[in-house]
Amino acid sequence: MRALVTTPDTKFGLQLREAPDPAPSPDQVLVEVRHASLNHGDVGYSATEAPGKVMGWDAAGVVVQAAADGTGPEVGARVLTYGPDGAWAQKRAVSVNELAVVPDSVDLAVASTLPVAGVTAVRALHRSGAIAGKRVLVTGASGGVGRYAIQIAAREGAHVVALARRGEGLAELGAREVVADLDDVEPVDVILENVGGPTLVRAWALLKTGGVLQSIGWTSMEPAVFQPYATVVPAKSLVSFQAGNGYASDLEYLLKLVADGELKVDIGWRGSWTDFDEAAAALFGRQVSGKAVLDID
Repeated sequence: MRALVTTPDTKFGLQLREAPDPAPSPDQVLVEVRHASLNHGDVGYSATEAPGKVMGWDAAGVVVQAAADGTGPEVGARVLTYGPDGAWAQKRAVSVNELAVVPDSVDLAVASTLPVAGVTAVRALHRSGAIAGKRVLVTGASGGVGRYAIQIAAREGAHVVALARRGEGLAELGAREVVADLDDVEPVDVILENVGGPTLVRAWALLKTGGVLQSIGWTSMEPAVFQPYATVVPAKSLVSFQAGNGYASDLEYLLKLVADGELKVDIGWRGSWTDFDEAAAALFGRQVSGKAVLDID
């Protein structure tokens, strides 16, 4: 099969070339990948991996071999999948615990945007406690995680404040306030912090006593430097975050929201996987509003 494989010789550490077909374990299905999406994490980690690894987290396609243990969907099922690698390839082996069947009304390219960004938004919000009636700040709100977080938080009754350089369309997604700077933002109860660096420090200062800041991303790649005594305050929490695994039920939830018209998916870049470097450059250059999607030829 063809795949985007790690190599030290390219800008983003990946090259499209031949790779061995995956060999599914008994609890895995084999999927013919049709579309995959990009995340800051899987693109960024590619340059640090040993040569020869197939990268990518999010992919949607069609089952071409069912799981040998009899679990999961049958051959021909349209599925959305997650895994720590293997998405940017013509074929992917994936556990039945990390996939969901895509409703007929949902396009596979749209579905491919959901796993990491959507599940991160869902789990970060739910780990922050009840949010109905609370002020929820989402930083880096124009990206994939941010756009899903705005919609889900608003759906659950939160007053959403969205911080974004490009705030167009965020109010329509449910943000009550859209700001380009934190200077005039009033204190908040919950923060989903995507940017890191100075933004994390400034956001921390806005968090109310008893509130929680979920550190879910670090797209700025800048250090966060707290002034002395910035953390010597009445109790509030800065919580580390990773989405983890076992995505199946959350993927089903997100796909139902999309199918029911209750979750809007924004694709800011879409093209052939032969143009991977272009997509990655747009993503890291903050030129993509929403998600970037690769069409797997």
